[in-house]
Amino acid sequence: QVQLVESGGGLVQAGGSLRLSCAVSRSISSMKAMGWYRQAPGKQRELVASISTGDSTNYADSVKGRFTISRDNAKNTVYLQMNSLKPEDTAVYYCNVVNPWGINLWGKGTLVTVSS
Repeated sequence: QVQLVESGGGLVQAGGSLRLSCAVSRSISSMKAMGWYRQAPGKQRELVASISTGDSTNYADSVKGRFTISRDNAKNTVYLQMNSLKPEDTAVYYCNVVNPWGINLWGKGTLVTVSS
């Protein structure tokens, strides 16, 4: 069974940066897509950024120009570099992968808190 483990969350002041990591227990080179979602209190989970097997990326409008998603196939890890953080970025961030059979797999999440 594939496991996804997020790390890198924490408390940061507005304007600061964090780098989230998602370590996957299987090779990610065969995954159809990988991404980061977030869920703020009282809100629905939303897509933050995604990256395909061909390294095509997609970002939510709210994070464009501030966040960068990347992947390291050798380490089976996906990253989310978050710069210029805002209080509205506060949420639990979840790693997601779509396996070769189209099944969505999720990590348990890591909390990001941005103070004003």
